[in-house]
Amino acid sequence: MTVMPMPEISRFPTGRDVTAVLGPTNTGKTHLAIERMLAHRSGIIGLPLRLLAREVYNKIAERVGTANVALITGEEKISPPGAAYAVCTVEAMPRQTDMDFVAIDEVQLANDLERGHIFTDRILHLRGRQETLLLGAATMRAILEKLLPGISVVTRPRLSNLHYAGSKKITRLPPRSAIVAFAADEVYAIAELIRRQSGGAAVVMGTLSPRTRNAQVELYQSGDVDYLVATDAIGMGLNLDVNHVAFAQDRKFDGYQFRDLSPAEIGQIAGRAGRHLRDGTFGVTGQVAAFSEPLVQKVESHTFDPVRILQWRTANFDFSSIDALKRSIDTPAPGEGLTRALPAVDQQALEFLSRDPDVAPLASGPERVALLWDACSLPDYRKIAPAQHADIIATIYTDLVERGHVNENYMAEEVRRADSTDGDIDALSRRIAQIRTWTFVSHRPGWLADQAHWQEKTREIEDRLSDALHERLTKRFVDRRTSVLMRRLRENTMLEAEISPTGDVIVEGHHVGRLDGFRFTADAHDDGSDAKAIRSAAQKALAAEFESRAERFAASANGDFALASDGTLRWIGAPIATVVAGEQPLRPRAVLLADEQLTGPARDKVAARVDRFLAHHIETLLKPLVDLSGADALTGITKGLAFRLVENFGILQRREVAEEVRGLDQESRAALRRLGVRFGAYHVFLPALLKPAPAGLLTLLWALKEDAKDRPGYGDVVQVLAAGRTSVVTDPGFDPMFYKLAGYRLLGRRAVRIDILERLADLIRPALAWKPGSGPRPDAAYDGSRFIVVPAMMSILGATPDDMEEILKSLGYRQEPLEAAAVAAKLAELDAVQKDAAPAAAGNVPAAETVGPMWADWVRPSEAAVEAPAAERPAPATDAEEAPKPVLVWKPARFEGRGNHRGGQERRGRPERGNAAAGERNADQAAKGRNERNNRKDNFQGKGKQDGNRNRGGSKPPMTAKRPERQERPVKIDMDSPFAKLLALKEQMKK
Repeated sequence: MTVMPMPEISRFPTGRDVTAVLGPTNTGKTHLAIERMLAHRSGIIGLPLRLLAREVYNKIAERVGTANVALITGEEKISPPGAAYAVCTVEAMPRQTDMDFVAIDEVQLANDLERGHIFTDRILHLRGRQETLLLGAATMRAILEKLLPGISVVTRPRLSNLHYAGSKKITRLPPRSAIVAFAADEVYAIAELIRRQSGGAAVVMGTLSPRTRNAQVELYQSGDVDYLVATDAIGMGLNLDVNHVAFAQDRKFDGYQFRDLSPAEIGQIAGRAGRHLRDGTFGVTGQVAAFSEPLVQKVESHTFDPVRILQWRTANFDFSSIDALKRSIDTPAPGEGLTRALPAVDQQALEFLSRDPDVAPLASGPERVALLWDACSLPDYRKIAPAQHADIIATIYTDLVERGHVNENYMAEEVRRADSTDGDIDALSRRIAQIRTWTFVSHRPGWLADQAHWQEKTREIEDRLSDALHERLTKRFVDRRTSVLMRRLRENTMLEAEISPTGDVIVEGHHVGRLDGFRFTADAHDDGSDAKAIRSAAQKALAAEFESRAERFAASANGDFALASDGTLRWIGAPIATVVAGEQPLRPRAVLLADEQLTGPARDKVAARVDRFLAHHIETLLKPLVDLSGADALTGITKGLAFRLVENFGILQRREVAEEVRGLDQESRAALRRLGVRFGAYHVFLPALLKPAPAGLLTLLWALKEDAKDRPGYGDVVQVLAAGRTSVVTDPGFDPMFYKLAGYRLLGRRAVRIDILERLADLIRPALAWKPGSGPRPDAAYDGSRFIVVPAMMSILGATPDDMEEILKSLGYRQEPLEAAAVAAKLAELDAVQKDAAPAAAGNVPAAETVGPMWADWVRPSEAAVEAPAAERPAPATDAEEAPKPVLVWKPARFEGRGNHRGGQERRGRPERGNAAAGERNADQAAKGRNERNNRKDNFQGKGKQDGNRNRGGSKPPMTAKRPERQERPVKIDMDSPFAKLLALKEQMKK
């Protein structure tokens, strides 16, 4: 079979029975074609997109019924028996027909490099028996009149005007805008940006399945979203309610190269703006340079350079052999105005298969060559490499030759791979492209043994995948809640709002956020203008709620409020205000946590109620401190001491105010006691503040004043107090002030509650006041001037013997290491004398038990050897036995007789000036220095000593000697004072 010579251009059918209806977009050309077709008994119309074909099919089916209209595309066939009308894609149109009417839409696509030859062939050869319409742009007039002599040309003006609107940011585009881009990634990025800013966008691309594109178009047309992001697919006859078209890209890949859009292409896409008699606008986004003035004039006037050449490929193929087929495809264009098309997908596949050693031998005759060319017509929906696409065709062709149909198992496996709705947008798009391949196969006559089954199967899978893809696109690029709210706001409609008991805000049935107190918080995933729109909608609907809530707040009881350790004031769990430092520590200020919508009298009511609660809270928890600060009846030294207590948050070390305390008379002391002040051995303090709640509030107030809420240890020490710990190992990283505010005193490595230290003093005081022969010996007493540590002391402090040594040194006591045997003998002697004088009291602890193994393990041998007096040092240990450890016997530091229990260092007989905490940290070294000096002094026996205290030079009375009595007026003694009891005890001992 030889290749037949191609007819010359003059031998093509004339245009005497052909009418070309030309004009810009929005001229009603497609509507005219439908009306003209329905005026005939039969007709066929070819459209450039499967999506547009479905739209036209639906319109015609509504008018004549589905039984009278067919839909034929490469992947879909609805062919009712006896259907009078057919709607097709141009590729699916036959080259010859006996229909009365034929229409071809968008004929300017005959110049397209990829599909143009198909349009050119239908334009030149397909005719209706009574009428043929060619619809397209006015740029086709000259070439159609040249190729089809005698053609009748009708031009139609645009129904509305088109204006250039310049450049605008995507976020500033008006509603009902279409944004055009030519890459899927760019389309998705723009859609995501619009979702964040304006509620969402629909997405239309040529790679989407028709069902998905229809669903996305409906999403836009229904008004659920105001923006459409699309490729140039919207320029092909889709009737959309678009007011503005914005170009986000002006370059595209045409299948062969990246190139700039032509003015005609820009006009075709921009023409989608405006509908019927409503004007439209077009422009660019910030990513594209502004259009030039000449280009704008062309688009606005719809005057473009005429199409001078159409793509052409022969339709008369030589199937005698593969080589003959390839030569016939390469036939040159037969005349002026036509140019041979570049190799299309089918020609590229044929080239690969002709070199395939397994396929080429099978094409051994004209029928098999024709079958091979038919197989090559399989579209490359997946846009894969030509070699990969050719492999699929090779498999199909081999089955057709060897089996007579495609292998059912192969078909089933390929369909199964595509049958999954899992994955993201890209995964679903790939599966749709894959299933469209097999949908096409199922509609090829004679390719499958059970064609109807596979048509139904592939259609069902494609529909399911399309629905899933539409759902993913909508979920990712559309926020229905925001879009609905914004539409209602534009319509100025009163929004329906509801607030749940938990504070959830529901507007128009959508959860938009929470109302905590007087502050609205939008959902966490909202941001940008999206959040602004939601906030605007919620605040508009919640105006009345703020007023009523302010009334309820002002009438709330104090029990409805709580002040957290971070300074946040809450009302029934909702944050209302935050407390900040004021001019005075006990008078902080409150800053409302409320939206600007809380204004006027309502805000004043809320602020006044917050101030009242804050004052009540401080006056309740810190009542002794507040009373002291407002005690105007106090005068002189008493008022000064009260001021210092308030200034130091209710705790003073007694050594710091020793002079002031000594200057107080009994009446002044009684006045301070009535205000809650306690005069302890080591501290002057307010016991009522040594509880977790007051301590926590004091810590907060001090931290606000010093901006210390972020310092290490804030709030941690209060938790220790709440746990009931009487002492705790200190954390060197904590601010020492936090221990003081919680009522603890730093003593070496441990912090001890100050009220517990007073209980310790209550155990030490009778031990020091006891004299041999004056009565039963207290457990801690030793010889009337010294004492030993007993289990009761360690129990109340929760301390070990080592801890007690450090604590007592820090309190200013001096230690004397003595042999355990000597101590036991001394105590036994004292107890024996007392036993002879009076029967032993029930429960007395024997001396041997008092100085048991616990005391022997207390002091290290090295300490005893250095610090013990020479006369009392233990004998050196032998190899056979280890020297017993001494017992520590304690006595007060100097000036103890004047009530000066110092916890810091003592230097040259004076208490150390300066920072108390520093003195306590150096207590170990100070105590050790004092002990060494005292041990040396003890060697001077009988020289100026009196009751264990050395008289300096004998010229002055001993430090513990009774002071000369002063002539004073009688003073009424406060019998509640612990010092009154001590005085009574001393008087009893004198007797």
